[in-house]
Amino acid sequence: MAVVSEARWSRAAAVAGVVMFAQWIIAVVLSGLDHQLTASNVVPSVGYLLFGGVGVMVAYHQPRNPVGWLLICFTSVFALGIDAQEYAIFCYLPGHRLPLATAAVLVKPVATAAFLLLPLVIFLFPDGRLASPRWRWVLGAYAVVCVLVIANAFGPPIAAVAAHDVHLDSTADVIDTSHLRGWAVHPPGWLTITVWVLLAGTWLSFVGHQFVSWRRSDGERRQQLKWLACGGAVALGVGVLASSAAPGVLSTILGFALFALPVSIGVGILRYRLYDIDRIISRTLAYGLVTGLLVGLYAGLVLLATNVLGVRSSAAVAASTLVAAALFNPVRRRVQQVVDRRFNRARYDADRTVAAFADRLKDAVDLDSVRADLAGVVQQTLEPAHVSVWISRR
Repeated sequence: MAVVSEARWSRAAAVAGVVMFAQWIIAVVLSGLDHQLTASNVVPSVGYLLFGGVGVMVAYHQPRNPVGWLLICFTSVFALGIDAQEYAIFCYLPGHRLPLATAAVLVKPVATAAFLLLPLVIFLFPDGRLASPRWRWVLGAYAVVCVLVIANAFGPPIAAVAAHDVHLDSTADVIDTSHLRGWAVHPPGWLTITVWVLLAGTWLSFVGHQFVSWRRSDGERRQQLKWLACGGAVALGVGVLASSAAPGVLSTILGFALFALPVSIGVGILRYRLYDIDRIISRTLAYGLVTGLLVGLYAGLVLLATNVLGVRSSAAVAASTLVAAALFNPVRRRVQQVVDRRFNRARYDADRTVAAFADRLKDAVDLDSVRADLAGVVQQTLEPAHVSVWISRR
């Protein structure tokens, strides 16, 4: 019975994937009707399908894991809100009188509410289990805060529809709410501050929960949490902070780093190339440091040559470029060694083991001892399930 039940849930995950794709198609069509179909709108929406795709894969392979279903719900609810937004714009801004226009205005805020599901994905990663029953109280408090946030999001459209006075801006948000009444439309300042402080505190507790779990874990689970931390750092640092500060097209390009989070979640849960995370971290840090060092050196040499030595700018730029290019490999090797020693200890120890074996091999004369030594080195550095060495004596 359990196998049959899991097969049904796997089929449900596949159906959810088809539904999400259909929702995206509807959003694209409505955007075209609204004359808002641009690359800056369509390309990020394709990226959001990545959250749903990862959710479908996780739910299909691990139907009992709530993380996959949370990702599916996030993508589907967000897409529903976007569909409602585009339909409301098509109905109200050009003045079309179409059915379900007011329903679209009421449904549109679910796109904002959908983002309240993402912290739960972080909290329940990787297997959906709570570290302690005491965390149920935290989930209960988070549910109460989410209800308040959702009530504040739905308040203005509900009041506007009830008053038969709906005015929308270009993103289908209700405007001109000064004549509307109710705490859900105009909540007191103290309540707004309290809700956001509680919301931020709950999110930080979710992150703290995973940090404590990482400190106490080892082996495979530790690698899974490394993937989550790496994806979250890239999404927050580059996808949110850097893209907010960057101008124009560069901001859109950096925004794609947001989708490092679902990729890292999928890799961590499905355990695909799980142990490559140490290599990815060390390479990212190494090349980032090398780039920073060489850019600083290049700028310093150009300023020194032009402002202090009085060399022509074109010659100074050419000389600085040659110096930076010549130093790239030596600097990269040195920085990589330092980074591997700290962040990719397995590779650092493996390199030292192989180097020591090479030194011993120079003086070895007995084939049996060489074979045993070689098998030991392979077992220590690569940790295969089985090792066998065949040496021809001809």
